[in-house]
Amino acid sequence: MLADRLAEATSSRLQDKGIRVRVDTIELRDHARDITNNMLAGFPSPALATVLETVIGADGLIAVSPVFAASYSGLFKSFFDIVDPETLAEMPVLIGATGGTPRHSLALEHALRPLFAYLRADVTPTGVFAASADWGAADDSETARNTLASLPERIERASVQFARAVAASDRSSRVQDPFALDPSFSPTGGFTAT
Repeated sequence: MLADRLAEATSSRLQDKGIRVRVDTIELRDHARDITNNMLAGFPSPALATVLETVIGADGLIAVSPVFAASYSGLFKSFFDIVDPETLAEMPVLIGATGGTPRHSLALEHALRPLFAYLRADVTPTGVFAASADWGAADDSETARNTLASLPERIERASVQFARAVAASDRSSRVQDPFALDPSFSPTGGFTAT
């Protein structure tokens, strides 16, 4: 639900700027077996290859994980373990997480942000954490009054930052197919020594 809300808010901001938007939602649990097999064998199934191409070829990425044992889920980490670190370089990324209580919100800063820093992605300053109490809380509720900002306010702030980063990125013009062959078929990559 959090990923959907972030995608809707970001799409709205980008469309307001006249930018055409296509959102592809990927549920990793639908690909758990293929992710595990790829980690063991080193090769993606056709379905997982399509998922990887979708992620790698995106102009921006909204990455949301449930918090498990004070960090992202194992499936989330396993997926990003099979993504070539070079392929997400300079990609705008909006991070989000969900958990039972606000005490888990630091997982954004001590787990997700470092993961995407390692992948050399451009992570927006605002990440969004949603605790169970955030869902359906009215702005005038006790929960909303006791937090710095309500969930809709946090989503709004993060989506504005992320939309700005996606709109400013020239990444789509530089992304190359990671599975493409060198057209020269030369072992030196098309350069000849003299």
